[in-house]
Amino acid sequence: MTYLEGVYWDLDGTIANTELEAHLPAFNYAFNDFNLNWNWDIATYVDLLKVNGGKNRILYYSKLINNSLNKEEVIKIHERKQHHYINQVRKNNVISLKTGVYRLIKELQENKVRQFIVTSSSKKQAKLITNQLFQEFNPFEFIISSDDVQFPKPNPFPYLKAMEISGIKFNKSIVFEDSSSGLRSSLAANLPTIYVPSNIPAIIDKDIDLNCFIDTLGNENCNANVIKGPRLENNYVDFAYLEKYLLNI
Repeated sequence: MTYLEGVYWDLDGTIANTELEAHLPAFNYAFNDFNLNWNWDIATYVDLLKVNGGKNRILYYSKLINNSLNKEEVIKIHERKQHHYINQVRKNNVISLKTGVYRLIKELQENKVRQFIVTSSSKKQAKLITNQLFQEFNPFEFIISSDDVQFPKPNPFPYLKAMEISGIKFNKSIVFEDSSSGLRSSLAANLPTIYVPSNIPAIIDKDIDLNCFIDTLGNENCNANVIKGPRLENNYVDFAYLEKYLLNI
């Protein structure tokens, strides 16, 4: 009997490492275009990731340094950032899948598990990434992006909307997330969630109650380590492990 029917994937930091590789440079290029004299270094950007959404991040930072921008200015800067992000991804080979992601996605597809993306990125950005990384096949039924929801993560609305569209019961689903805002969103939607950190040093909020934390999905050459959750039978996370996880929660 199959217990797992659907997997909801976050995109940035979960399927692929994109934040430092493409998003951060795109922000700085946009700031330069508007002569803002802002340049976010890695430490600053990692700290700003606690603010969900690019426009919110720009607005928050402008207030932080007492250079408050109005709504129209923020929108224009963010539009320019998106332009640079898309060019960065198209022209440079900077985006790659995280360890074990392709293997697991393919195995889930072979086991007829439906797969979806729930992301805070725009639809255009999400489609660009998935089209580049999955050229041989498209494993995702649909994408819920920032364009599709009024209330983004950490609000549960993106995952509630995804569940409504998929029609899959929450206890037959699993979410993969890599951030506090994403975890708050999926857990508030009452979805079983596995935390797999990105390549960015992040501290998950202490009040978030994780029941499964794995350092990487792993593969034949890179062992996964379970920090919290069911014991691995193999060296990596596979379909059988996800089924066992659902049975143990």
